[in-house]
Amino acid sequence: MTRYENVAQQLARTESTSWGIVHSATAHWRSTIRGMNDVGTESELHQMIQQQIIGRGITDQRVIEAFYSVPRELFFLDTFRKNAFGDHAAPIGHGQTISQPYMVALMTQRLGVEPHHRVLEIGTGSGYQTAILARLAGEVYTLERIKPLLDDAWERLQELKIRNVHYRFGDGTLGWPEAAPFDRILITAGAPALPHQLLLEQLTDGGSAVLPVGPENQQTLIGVIRQGNELYSADICGVRFVKLIGRHGWADE
Repeated sequence: MTRYENVAQQLARTESTSWGIVHSATAHWRSTIRGMNDVGTESELHQMIQQQIIGRGITDQRVIEAFYSVPRELFFLDTFRKNAFGDHAAPIGHGQTISQPYMVALMTQRLGVEPHHRVLEIGTGSGYQTAILARLAGEVYTLERIKPLLDDAWERLQELKIRNVHYRFGDGTLGWPEAAPFDRILITAGAPALPHQLLLEQLTDGGSAVLPVGPENQQTLIGVIRQGNELYSADICGVRFVKLIGRHGWADE
């Protein structure tokens, strides 16, 4: 097996969680959210997780628990809240979107976040992915270039009593050098090319990243592992995200 094949195997590792454990986690979190949502919303959330997430192969117990613990509808504009559990992305204002549930779950599972990890998220958006990461990691550092989105995300996470997130307004393509290195990096907008400098300088040796890369209409979701001064990547699937805008990304139009 070549070194690349070994890394690719790590990136696409098979989860060992049994369906019995997943069912147990599902029952636990259904009970947890009863005090947070009405019965109708709880039923929609459960259906979303069962059909769109577990039904498509997401097996990581902690990821599934995180989805049950975060009320997705809270992160939607009033106009689109009735479609919060739909199998699609939705506008959140300022030309940005909240990703479909499965894509959030897939990226999170591939990232492989552990409780002791420090995670850098580039692109706070609505704060939904941020909240999911915060349920899994020790600390999350999130960057957003659109101030109103960052302010709204902060308010939502405060409402959920999530306190292990650090927020910054600025160019996400620069990362957060003074807080680096990070165990994991998640980029939630499409980069024109793999950001080698950012990943080599701000990802720990042995750390991993997940991000979309490529032209606006032909992006590929990629998993990356840093080993020393080398980056090893493996394609995950085709995707379409908003563009990563900044000094080392796309130009602002």
